[in-house]
Amino acid sequence: MTDARLLTIDTGYLRPELAACYLRVQGGEAAVIETNTARAAPRVLAALEAAGVRREQVRWVIVTHAHLDHAGGAAALLRALPAATLVAHPRAARHLVDPERLVASATKVYGPDAFEAIYGSVDPVPADRVRTVEDGEAIDLGSARMAFLHTPGHARHHLVAHDPACDTVYTGDTFGLAYPRLQRAGRFVVASTSPTDFDAADARASVDRILALGTTTACPTHFGRIDRLHEAADQLRWWIDRSEALVEEAAAMEPEAAESHVQARLRSAMDEALARRGLVADDEDRALLSMDLALNAQGLLWVAAKRREG
Repeated sequence: MTDARLLTIDTGYLRPELAACYLRVQGGEAAVIETNTARAAPRVLAALEAAGVRREQVRWVIVTHAHLDHAGGAAALLRALPAATLVAHPRAARHLVDPERLVASATKVYGPDAFEAIYGSVDPVPADRVRTVEDGEAIDLGSARMAFLHTPGHARHHLVAHDPACDTVYTGDTFGLAYPRLQRAGRFVVASTSPTDFDAADARASVDRILALGTTTACPTHFGRIDRLHEAADQLRWWIDRSEALVEEAAAMEPEAAESHVQARLRSAMDEALARRGLVADDEDRALLSMDLALNAQGLLWVAAKRREG
């Protein structure tokens, strides 16, 4: 399948090389994997034009899960792509067709002003333009075939897309965050435990499922195609283990004490992870990681609170 093409699109989300969409072209058909927010749609459309892909050639828009930095721009992108069908996990699809709860949840996490600045509008996706895929189901893209695996752990409604023709898998947040800036001393990957569905056992199983595909590379949304997947998986397991322990510790504490404990322990874990990789973090590195540390803490505290409530 020599006509297979795979391009990484920087969505411009908050800062460069933070969140990607992928453009996959096979013969006369194309797919866009992830949409980021509605603000990213012009960048995606410009990338199509630069790649010589007509809008009507886009057959699929695929989202790994419903979090808004992955799927918030789905409706905006579909409006511009007349032949495209949205592909999503069944649990994610209903939130994209009716995003009211999704928007309310994200607004609670970020606050209304920050939500507006980051995400803009999140419009409903027309139900008749959505295809849900079960675990193991596949779709055709030109002469290629892409299969989907349900991969809970980060979110119950998460899936990944296996693309054998490009020897890769589009992993959303299941295979962690791999920012290019932090790869300068070797592979450096951080797990994402942002609100609200972190489950350590599921997260480990999903990492193992991705490795079992045997691809040489993976394409996490944050950010770009990576290799050395076994090395990345070892780091993810390290983070998952520590996150699981923090949930247990926080569940045994009063909420105020749990919050400060989790935040401090996550900062210490990041310092340890950087040192293990031989990375000396500068101010820009720490600014890059600050939002993920805050969101990871919120996610772990959310799970701990549910456990505390019984």
